[in-house]
Formats: sequence, structure tokens, C-alpha cells
Amino acid sequence: MKVRVIVYCAIGGLPLLLGALGVGHWASCWLSGIFLALAFVPVALFGPRSGEGQFGVIAPVLLIITVLCTWSEALIFVPTSYPLQALIGSFVMYLIVAGVLALLAMLLKLNRESASAGNHRSLADAALMVALCGIAYVLYYLVFGAITYNFFTKGYYPEATQQVAKLGLWFWGIQFGRGVLMTLAVIPIIYTLRIRRWQAALVVGAVIWIAGGLAPLIIPNPFMGLTQRVIHVVEIFTQNFSLGVTATLLLRRSESQKRVPSDAAVARV
Repeated sequence: MKVRVIVYCAIGGLPLLLGALGVGHWASCWLSGIFLALAFVPVALFGPRSGEGQFGVIAPVLLIITVLCTWSEALIFVPTSYPLQALIGSFVMYLIVAGVLALLAMLLKLNRESASAGNHRSLADAALMVALCGIAYVLYYLVFGAITYNFFTKGYYPEATQQVAKLGLWFWGIQFGRGVLMTLAVIPIIYTLRIRRWQAALVVGAVIWIAGGLAPLIIPNPFMGLTQRVIHVVEIFTQNFSLGVTATLLLRRSESQKRVPSDAAVARV
């Protein structure tokens, strides 16, 4: 199994080399892809059993968190000359990544049996929890973002305060929307992982952090130096990992809550 997981990560990281065709950094692109594949190993092991199911839970994460949310944040602080072209190119590349990872999970027969199953909330409760996750992300962004900016990145973004002030309340509305979108992107993983609630929380937190921060920032870019990228990797961990843990704990009931009805039913009998 360990060898198959290594093969999954090594081959699963190869599609990121498509990004190196235009900018170089072949080793960094492959390493980024390896870390991205590593984030989805628990999904391959304990997620959907079919290839279509694997693709269905991986693709939303990559397309929404890695591509759309990262791109939208860059538009605010680091606008590029061709934002639409960058969005389309990333969309296609990460769609290929999702397909390759889903195919590898099937070919390598990584899926394992598990006695655990998610205990999900009703649709109405889930909608409320998603909104709460959006609010939680705003709080994480406000607290950890402020700490990072004031102590580490102020010199890199001297006009950030003015940019945020110009957007006014829209800025926080955008962050709330990003939190909601990232939560919606991982709901398929939260609902299909056949592991215990706290284990799932750690997995989902790692997925949002790696897909939305660590993996993309491994690759050098013209807007950030190495030190700046390392700082942002840590900052995004505090925000995204916290969101993933929060979302899982809110959207999945504990195993003890699941057992209560059955125990009560037995008592009545």
C-alpha cells in the first residue's frame, strides 16, 4: 500500500508540469503537484469507491479553492495583466489534475474498507452551517490576516490598507463569499469520507490549506519572493486549516449523536 501511495503522489503530481511549459520551474511544479496529490490520499483511501465519485469530490476543491478563490484574492492585492487568461489556463490544468488523481485511485486500487460513516445534518441545518463557516472564515481572515500584515508583510503591500478601504464593506463581503465557496467545495469530501469526525476534520483542513496555499506557493512567481511565499503559506494555514476543521465539525454530527436514536429505539423495544 505504501508503494502505491508513493506512486499515486509521484504520478499525480506530473500534470502540474503543464504549468512549467510557459514559466519553467519544473522541479517546483512537480513538487507542488506531489503535495497536492498527497492532500487527497485520504480521499483515495476512504472516499468514494468509483472513479467518477473520486473526480466529483476532487474537482470542486481544485477548481474553486485552488483556482477561483486564489485568483480572486490575487485580483485584489496582486492584479495581473491578463487575469482572465490566467483563470482559464489554471481551470484547464487543474481539471486534468482531478481526472488523473481519480484515475490513479482506481488503477492503483487504493480504496480501503472502513466501518465509519459520516453522520450528516439535514439540508436546512447544513445551509445554516455553511453560512456560519463563511462568518468563521471572515473572523480567521481578520485576526490572522491582521497579525501577518502588521508584523510580517506590511512592507510587501504598502498600499493594501488603501485597497481594502476603497472596497469598504464589500471587502468583507468578498471574504465571506470566499469562505462559503471553500466550504461548499469540500462538502462532497466531508460527506463521503468514511473515517471518524475528528479525523475527517484534520483531513479537510489539510486539503483546504494545501490546495489553497501550500501547493500553489511552492512554485516561484514574479510577484513574491521566497520569504514572502513562506509567510503566506503559514498565514493561509491559520485561515484555511481552521476553516476546514470548523466546516467538518459543523457539518458532521459526532458519532455519539448518531448512536443515540438507535439506543433509544432499543430501549423502547
